[in-house]
Amino acid sequence: MKLCSFASSGTESYGLVTGAGIVDLGKRLPEKTLRAFLTAGDPARAAIFENDTPDHAFDAVEHLPVIPDPDKIICVGLNYHAHVVETGREETVNPVLFARYAGSQIGHGAPLIRPLESEQFDYEGELAVIIGKPGRRIAEQDALAHVAGYACYNDGSVRDWQKHTHQFMPGKTFAGTGAFGPFMVTADEIPDPARLHLQTRLNGEVVQDTDVALLITSIPKLIAYCSTILPLLPGDVIVSGTPGGVGARRNPPLWMRDGDVCEVEISEIGTLVNPVKAEA
Repeated sequence: MKLCSFASSGTESYGLVTGAGIVDLGKRLPEKTLRAFLTAGDPARAAIFENDTPDHAFDAVEHLPVIPDPDKIICVGLNYHAHVVETGREETVNPVLFARYAGSQIGHGAPLIRPLESEQFDYEGELAVIIGKPGRRIAEQDALAHVAGYACYNDGSVRDWQKHTHQFMPGKTFAGTGAFGPFMVTADEIPDPARLHLQTRLNGEVVQDTDVALLITSIPKLIAYCSTILPLLPGDVIVSGTPGGVGARRNPPLWMRDGDVCEVEISEIGTLVNPVKAEA
């Protein structure tokens, strides 16, 4: 199944994405957000509405981040060999983690905002993992059973602010810089995320292209590691890292500009598309 969060006529809801449109689950179920739906357990129950007449055309709504209100967003840095090489850094034994804030995110179709304070706005196509089953100190071999689904993510990065200190946060959580969507595909359709292929395009040009199997720290290991630090909750998001090809490491650098269009496509999931807009 494909599940999304959206707004229509000022009302936020979530729904089941079918070939004909969006079936509004917020109208049909007691849970009013996708996070609450995942928390209630048994996401397969949404399948009973698959043949309902859609309430909205897919392109007629405002798409929100897949999970607009996660308890936490854990991002992973330097998790593909090619990206480690292009940054000139060394691989670490344990994953490099940093946090994003929910308020920094936008949905599919919304503009990525290049802030006034910077010209160095970079793309980072990534696979997002959405937690469905809560857990603490999850064993690696059990980790995928805790996944609700997967989605595309663009961890838009303000590079000069990222370099202000050794901490990544200033460049990673400017308002409107992280795109998450267009929907999540439930884990039953993707039993092994390592088989997925990720591609990022800027104005139609391929700028990143990789297999998720090339992650340094795999999805199960990331879940095990992160859940050791604190409990993972339904709706939590782990953004698994970007491959080589980022704009900052090109010669000359390739920054996202006003009017650009950035796409992150992941096989078996879909394509996240966002225009780029300079902050006025």
